[in-house]
Amino acid sequence: MRDDRATRRRHRDAVAGLRGGGRGEPLIAAPRRAAVRPPRFFTVHLGFAATDATVARELAVSYAEALGLLRPELALGAAALSPADAWHRAERLFCGAVGPDGERCADVADHPGFHHAPGPGGLGWGDGD
Repeated sequence: MRDDRATRRRHRDAVAGLRGGGRGEPLIAAPRRAAVRPPRFFTVHLGFAATDATVARELAVSYAEALGLLRPELALGAAALSPADAWHRAERLFCGAVGPDGERCADVADHPGFHHAPGPGGLGWGDGD
């Protein structure tokens, strides 16, 4: 019968290599991520009853502002209102126009006043002339 110690040693070394034998990490491992994923936005849909669309809009703005006070990490600029059976008809609750210093307008959507750009790259804030 032939001596197969060399074959067994190679097999043992290969299995040990797959398990990380002597190395800092195994040869077969879970795929590595290049970087941590950036945070993603998610939406929560809250249902409530209102007599008409105007009242529903006022209530939705109130709820969003109240939640924003309780949880500052909420993105109020992304708040929207839609009928319960028609999410595809969502309309924004807040203006969200970008200001001259990168801040966003936190007033309700379609508020009185304007945002204009009188010069190159300029964005004005105001109640009109």
